[in-house]
Amino acid sequence: MTIFARFIHNSTPSYGILENGSIAALEGDLFQHRPTGVTHNLSDVRLLAPCSPRQVIAVGRNYKSHLQGPTKLPEPTRPEIFFKPVSSLQDPGGPIVVPPDSTDLHYEGELVLVIGKHLRHASKDEARDAIFGVTCGNDLSERNWQRGPDKDVQWWRAKGCDTFSPLGPVIVTGLDYDNLRLRTLLNGEVVQDQGTADLIFDCATVVSFISRYITLEPSDVIYTGTPGQTRPMKPGDVVEVDIESIGVLRNPVIAEK
Repeated sequence: MTIFARFIHNSTPSYGILENGSIAALEGDLFQHRPTGVTHNLSDVRLLAPCSPRQVIAVGRNYKSHLQGPTKLPEPTRPEIFFKPVSSLQDPGGPIVVPPDSTDLHYEGELVLVIGKHLRHASKDEARDAIFGVTCGNDLSERNWQRGPDKDVQWWRAKGCDTFSPLGPVIVTGLDYDNLRLRTLLNGEVVQDQGTADLIFDCATVVSFISRYITLEPSDVIYTGTPGQTRPMKPGDVVEVDIESIGVLRNPVIAEK
């Protein structure tokens, strides 16, 4: 197991390997790098979203428990895929900014896959092998814009506003990502709690399906879906996505000024 972080120190973004509370800086990126010999205390750096993806892809309706809300949804027969803009990414600790006309913004804690290889028309085995590592994500969703009276044709703002895709705090390799406990906490209260073993479409299936239609490249990320039910957040709240063996993605919620 290796823990990769992306961080900023003295205005310079870098990748590093996290171990025992320190970050060993790397020259290069996640996939081609070498040690620089420089080590920073974790307290002396600011963590960034742990990779710079070319595209951000997400899966909807991927837990049965998420289909049992007020509006019962049918179980999908294939992974339901949508895009989130890269501009929606937010760093660990960075604020989730609520637009002034947002009225129903929900958290969605999710396991996120980080792709490590060029991938097209991949089998499940090839797809599994192409998953470099995993991290935590929060697929923020404005329900009124997604499916309410003010809904759009696409989810471009419901799930794509600036800061609506927190990611991090680190990328961990070597885990059994099909068997991790995922919890979301709102102001310290556990509001989602389920294992990734309960995904309707497991990680390799999702990656293989996407690769039939879209070429995946190293650093692309895939949000795999959220369990259970969600509820609105408001400025002043703090939301945390806590995934076993990865860590906690924590973000405060603020109003747009």
